[in-house]
This record gives sequence, structure tokens and C-alpha cells, in this order.
Amino acid sequence: MLERLLPGASHLQNPHPLVVHFPIAFLYGATLFYFIAWALRRDALAWTAMWMLVLGVVGAAGAVATGLYGAEGVMIAPSVREKLLEPHKELMLATSAVALVLCAWAVIARPMPVRGRYLFLLATVVMAAMLAKGADYGGRMVFDYNAGGGACSQPIPFVNNSPAFGP
Repeated sequence: MLERLLPGASHLQNPHPLVVHFPIAFLYGATLFYFIAWALRRDALAWTAMWMLVLGVVGAAGAVATGLYGAEGVMIAPSVREKLLEPHKELMLATSAVALVLCAWAVIARPMPVRGRYLFLLATVVMAAMLAKGADYGGRMVFDYNAGGGACSQPIPFVNNSPAFGP
């Protein structure tokens, strides 16, 4: 049934790639909106940021669960597992923990802490930087070592007569 609804998903080794993009977008968005809310002194934007952070943490729980579930079954060389998968896993677990702490802090001090605000904003930047580095490891596994699935061999050759380029 999944192949009928999402034919591309049938090539995936596990569901992790289907869910990781949501927490990435929400956590980056929360960081951006918190800074805009602080700069413009707009409480409504801080509320938006807080809800983005909450959704990012919920999404991160799904991403962590599917990542841990699928990690052992990913068909990659032991050296790729050591140099990319393990650092990816460690960074994303740490990022999720930082996001969870920030989320709890934001929910308690709704929508953005007054006390320790600069520390909170700095921590959102640290979280976003950790997220970027961890996502880079994940992207390298997918695009450099075909860890996302067996849809095509790597590297993918450029084709001049592709329909995307017209007649």
C-alpha cells in the first residue's frame, strides 16, 4: 500500500528520511522567529517561535525513534558507519536534548524567557549549529554513500537529455 501512495518510499531502507525534515524546519524556524520576536519586541512572534519549538521537539522524537530503529539496518561500509553515522547519531541526540531543554524553558516562561533571555537566544543558535552539523553528516551518508536507499547507484551521473531540461 505504501508503494502505491508513496512510490519513492519503497526504495528507502527505513522511514527515517521521511520524518527528519519536519523537525529540522521547525527548529530552524523557531530560532529565526525568536530572534525576530526579540528584535521587533513582538510577543505574537515569540508565541509562534514557541509553538515551532514544541513541534520541532515532537518531530525530533519521531526522527530519533526512526533513526535509532533504522541505524543498524543501513547498508553502509563500516568506515562510513564509524565516520558519519556515529557522529550523526551523537550530534542529533545532543541536539534533541538541547531542543527539549529549550522547549521546557520556553513553555514554563511562555513564550520566551525574560530572565536569561540572552542565554536562551544563544542556546537556540547553538542548537541550530549542532543541527546543521548533524544534518550534514546525515546528508553525506545519503548523497555520498547512498544510505537512504537503493533507488540508484552513487554517484548519480548528470544526464543532458533529462526531461527536466526540455527537448
